[in-house]
Amino acid sequence: MPVGLKKQWASILNNGFVLKRSVFYPCLELLPLSEWEKTMAEINQLNVFVRKNKDFIRHYTAGVKMVEVDGNGRIQIPRELVAFAGISKNIVLAPSVNIMEIWDKDKYESSLQIDEEDFAVLAEEVMGGIKKDETDVS
Repeated sequence: MPVGLKKQWASILNNGFVLKRSVFYPCLELLPLSEWEKTMAEINQLNVFVRKNKDFIRHYTAGVKMVEVDGNGRIQIPRELVAFAGISKNIVLAPSVNIMEIWDKDKYESSLQIDEEDFAVLAEEVMGGIKKDETDVS
């Protein structure tokens, strides 16, 4: 784990993390335990007698591992998660809101290949509907 990241996460390093498969991409997600607990509190509201809910829970939690950062700032990634993400030698740690994505470097670079115009359209669709606070002058 890079020194800068260890400093940013200093307050949560001792609480542990959850490492899981990404839902949308061939990468792993590292969540602070507190974030995992929030997500699981929401998931626990699902009715498990509805088949699609049960299927979702099973797939979402498949391969979930509790991990801790060792004294050298490392985490152990289980082989099955390495295989899922197709991690070879070089990795990229990519922050994504309240989680850290762990990618194989080549797969990460491929995921960023998007035409500038396509990204502009995506940005407008995703962010264009957000209303600015009325006190915001910009």
